[in-house]
Amino acid sequence: MKYLFVFIVIFFSSCSGNNETKKEATDTPQEGTIYVSVDESFKPVIDEEIKVYKSSYPKANIVVSYKSEADCFRDLIKDSTRLIIVSRGLTPKETDYFLNKLSFKPIYNNIAYDAVAAIVNSNNQDSIFTIDDLKKILSGQKKYTAILDGTNATSTVKFLQDSVLKGAKFGANVVAVNGSEAVIEAIKKTKDAIGFVGNSWVSNEYDEQQIQNLKQMKLALIECVRCEEKGYFAKASQATLTYAQYPLARPLYFIVKENWLGLGTGFTNFLSMQRGQLIFRRSCLVPAKIDFNKRLVK
Repeated sequence: MKYLFVFIVIFFSSCSGNNETKKEATDTPQEGTIYVSVDESFKPVIDEEIKVYKSSYPKANIVVSYKSEADCFRDLIKDSTRLIIVSRGLTPKETDYFLNKLSFKPIYNNIAYDAVAAIVNSNNQDSIFTIDDLKKILSGQKKYTAILDGTNATSTVKFLQDSVLKGAKFGANVVAVNGSEAVIEAIKKTKDAIGFVGNSWVSNEYDEQQIQNLKQMKLALIECVRCEEKGYFAKASQATLTYAQYPLARPLYFIVKENWLGLGTGFTNFLSMQRGQLIFRRSCLVPAKIDFNKRLVK
């Protein structure tokens, strides 16, 4: 997994492109066309966000491409898009790069919290894992197949390598397939394996396909490392994310390089406000901008 090296090479060598941000503005927050790159692990929830936004603004044409996080940043640098949705914001070095190139700083913000859900076949005997178990599986110390959503620096791959392996290499038992849907299909057919996908792929109780999938697989329980009560395990859910009980949590960010009130600004404002935040909530993510907790009133 040499995505860090690849990103550095891209970062310092990709100074050409269409330079979309320097063209005359041709869109507004409610109409026009924008190309958006999104990390594939967030596809179910972002599909819903775009669907609702376009129903409100029929003249808004949001052309979305789902790909690895590294490819999203590559698109942003090459001017293939001016809006990406990924699991992190810009580093200071990246911010300075865009400031020098564009003469303004791109805007980025945390809009929700997601989980990397661990899934196993419904017939698996093993469905409870400590963080040390995950580390041993992902590093190859434990003979147990791990299935990831790609090799090309997806946010899930990056998260597991950074947060669980602490930078160590994946073992030979780690299998890469083409995207989150392929992870789910592989787990449905494979015993003695564990897969990792974004939470919105497996936790939406309103999605009929997800309901059917859960008849052939189940969410694994992972050790809570922040709980005062020792020996507490939790599966990925909105509640366990909210109360910091599920350890494989990560943020969801937008990054937009737009210095006018264009379609990118309109869509990211929508994601940050009530309707967009409610969609995150309905998709079993935790909204980062609005607290929808119920309050008792007299």
